[in-house]
Amino acid sequence: MIKFKIGVAGGGSIGAGWAVVFARAGCEAAVFEPDPARRALLAPEVEQRLGGLAAHGLLDEDPAAVAARVSVGGDLDEAVAGAVHVQECAPESLDLKRSLFRRLDSQTPFDEATLASSSSTLTMSDIAADLPGRRRCLLAHPANPPYLLPVVELAPAPFTHPAAVEHTASLMASAGMSPVLIRREVEGLVFNRLQGALLREALCLVRDGVVDPEDLDLVVTQGLGRRWSVIGPFATAELNTRGGIRAHARSIGRLYARMGLERGQDDPWSSGAVEQAAEYLEEALPSDLWEEHTRQRDRRLMELEADRRKRGAAFPDITA
Repeated sequence: MIKFKIGVAGGGSIGAGWAVVFARAGCEAAVFEPDPARRALLAPEVEQRLGGLAAHGLLDEDPAAVAARVSVGGDLDEAVAGAVHVQECAPESLDLKRSLFRRLDSQTPFDEATLASSSSTLTMSDIAADLPGRRRCLLAHPANPPYLLPVVELAPAPFTHPAAVEHTASLMASAGMSPVLIRREVEGLVFNRLQGALLREALCLVRDGVVDPEDLDLVVTQGLGRRWSVIGPFATAELNTRGGIRAHARSIGRLYARMGLERGQDDPWSSGAVEQAAEYLEEALPSDLWEEHTRQRDRRLMELEADRRKRGAAFPDITA
C-alpha cells in the first residue's frame, strides 16, 4: 500500500535520487521534468540505481516494485496534485527557483503540502520571501546521492512556520533520512561549508607543492574519511586523548589557529564553542567510559577494514 504522494519538481541527478528515496520508503514519487530528452532517461536511471541497491542487499523489495511507484511527466499540476510534500530539484538559478516556487505555491493546496528546495547555494529567504504561502517553505538540502548518504539539512527561513519544519523532519525520518536542523540561514549550510573548508585547504596544499593530488586523496580515503565514517570531528577530538575535547583544544587549538591565520582566517578556537561541544560529548560519551568508547571506535574501524579486505584491495578507492 502506498503511504502518500511526494511531488519532485526537477528530474536531474538529485531529483532522481529523491525519487529513489521516497519510492523505497513506500511513497508514490511523481517527478516533473520539463525536458523531454531528460524525461526519457529518468526511468532507466531510477531502475539502475534501484538495481544497485538490491544487488548490495539495501532494498527490502523487488526493484521493479519500487520503480513502479515512480512516475515521470511534463505536467507540474499532475505531479503535485495530492502531494503532501513537494521537493524542488531545479538547477541552481535564483530566477528559475523563484519562478518555480511561485507556481508551486499557487498550484499546491496551501494547508496540505510543504514546499522544500534542495538548493545548496541559496536560502529560502532568497527564493520565497514574497510568496503568499511562504510559511510552508524551507530548504531540505541532501547529500548526493541521498539514497546512500541519508543526512538532509532542514533550513527554515525566519518566516517558515515551525509546523512545516516538524512535518518535513517527520517525513524525512520516515523515509530513512537523518534530518538536521539548521538554526539560522547561512550560505552553504553545514555540509558544503565543511566540504568547502576541506577542499579549499586541499587545493592550497597542492598549489603550494606540499602534496600531490593523488596523495591528498589518499590521506582522506585511508585516514580522515575512514575515521569520520564512524565518528564525527567532535567525537574524534574527544577520543583522541584523555581529557577529551578540552584537552585537545589546549594542546592543538593554537596550531589550528595558526594554520587558519596562514590562510587569512582569524578564527581561534572559541572557549564557548569548545564548552558547548564538551557538554554534548559528556552526555554522549561519558568520560568515565573513555576506554570503552575508544574500543568501540576501533571495533567499527576493524569492521570496515575487514570488509575492505573481503572486497579486495581496490575498495573503497574508486580511483585505484
